[in-house]
Amino acid sequence: MKGKTVVMTGATSGIGEEAAQALAGKGARIVFVARDEARAKATLQKIERAGPGLGHGFHLADLSSMADTKRVGREIAAREPKVDVLVNNAGAMFSDRRVTAEGLEMTFALNHMAYFLMTEALAPSLAAAAPARIVSTASAAHIGMTLDLADLQGAKSFSGWRAYGRSKLANILFTREAARRLAQKVTVNCFHPGVVATRFGSASGGWAGRLFPLLRPFFIGPEKGADTLVWLASAPEAAGKTGGYFVKRKAVEPSAGGRDDAAAKGLWAASEALAASA
Repeated sequence: MKGKTVVMTGATSGIGEEAAQALAGKGARIVFVARDEARAKATLQKIERAGPGLGHGFHLADLSSMADTKRVGREIAAREPKVDVLVNNAGAMFSDRRVTAEGLEMTFALNHMAYFLMTEALAPSLAAAAPARIVSTASAAHIGMTLDLADLQGAKSFSGWRAYGRSKLANILFTREAARRLAQKVTVNCFHPGVVATRFGSASGGWAGRLFPLLRPFFIGPEKGADTLVWLASAPEAAGKTGGYFVKRKAVEPSAGGRDDAAAKGLWAASEALAASA
């Protein structure tokens, strides 16, 4: 990874922070997006220790806001004419239905639209670095889920777990369609990290906010959870693989919902329309 630039979201904790350090240790320059400046500075210090003197840096943004995500995407694209790897990792789950100022359900906004908008903003920089890679964090929580393209914001019926599962299904469908659109220039893959002991769920509220801290001792560590992410971002064996969903470095078939190319195209069109409104 020497001489390569990696842009990451969700890098200030959990598998994102582990992956950022691992990739820096391989020689990559890490540029990450964070919401909290104090946590960003703490993460930057860890990345600097893992890969000193490589010019790592961060940008601040609220990735649940389409406008702010577009703004930071433009800023990164202007500063980084070539991006070798984009890692879409920021995400959360919320027990209650929360709506952003732009009218989006919070889980959908953060877990899907941030991926879509960062990819859209950095597509020229990725193409300029071809062969480049996009790696997105999905989840086995997509299994059994289907998308209702007429109710992507969960306004008709909402449950926190269903909203999260659908957002992870959206990550897989996004991966399939982006792989088709960016073919020949950028490989696009997603992965299930496992059930990892991280800060995930800390802002969920409700039952999830109470349950996750109790279950965390039984989860795998962030380093193990980050392994497939790092492999997809850096391994020579992963070069040329695209449109896949990976578990423990192996490509596996997602659920039937995750193989629905018509839904993938419909989600892309809906995402474009939402992006244009911001």
